Amino acid sequence: MSTASFLRLICLAAIWGGSFLFMRIAANTFGPAYLIEFRVGFAAVSLMLVSFVLKKHLAFRANFRHFMIIGLFNTAVPFLLFAYAAQTLNASTLSVLNSTAAIWGALIGLFWHNAKLTKTASLGMLIGVSGVITLVGVDAIQIGMSAALPIFAGIMAACSYGIATNYTKTAPKVASFDNAHGNMWAAVIIILPLLPFVPMRGEPSQHEIVSVIALGVICTGAAYLLYFKLVADEGAASALSVTFLIPVFGILWGWLILDEPIGWNTIIGTTLVLGGTMMVTGFSPKQLLLRKALV
Repeated sequence: MSTASFLRLICLAAIWGGSFLFMRIAANTFGPAYLIEFRVGFAAVSLMLVSFVLKKHLAFRANFRHFMIIGLFNTAVPFLLFAYAAQTLNASTLSVLNSTAAIWGALIGLFWHNAKLTKTASLGMLIGVSGVITLVGVDAIQIGMSAALPIFAGIMAACSYGIATNYTKTAPKVASFDNAHGNMWAAVIIILPLLPFVPMRGEPSQHEIVSVIALGVICTGAAYLLYFKLVADEGAASALSVTFLIPVFGILWGWLILDEPIGWNTIIGTTLVLGGTMMVTGFSPKQLLLRKALV
């Protein structure tokens, strides 16, 4: 992996890890619906401006059904669920729950595509699940019964990503940039009807407004551009490694900026989840570095 790509990888992990920080800051005032509508709205506008610069035409009507499915399962549903969970759970917990998406993807693939799991992948699932239990179990005890629904929401958000991953395997072939751009506008349409029923909870502070703008423009719009550049330069396998770096930054930002504690359950739970996810996906940092060294 080139130095430039490695720096992009670190920046991408830091940005996506920061998304949980910004949600944690703004969720209680904006509420899930308004927070995510602003997030996808800012992202959609940002990507539209980029498309003008790159002279890329988005065939939204021609791929309407596809974009709506991606917008629902890859953006609207998981973003809303994480925003709801962010009203209660720490940024570190949210980022680790997010990393279980690969495990959900493999599990759903068993039924959707009749995919087979190796013994290593099956063991990885068990290890990953034990990591989630270790992480959220202590949080649930500390927060109380009010943590049950937010934890479930975070888990279902990762499950939604797993559904989206399996859908894309048989979905119409659309350029990566168009998928990012189109699914953001689809998410805007999907979430819009929820606004009258899930109102904002208060007057947002300047700090919270800045967090929402950063969440949309940087953590969504700019992050997608970084990700697609990384995929184009290094391939999907290399880009996958960002999954294992996001919780590191999610925990770091939560501790550094929000003064969230890093307990033994955070360290052990995160290690188990990431280790299990690597086993499920077959990702090996050592093999990846060796392969790049031989190229």
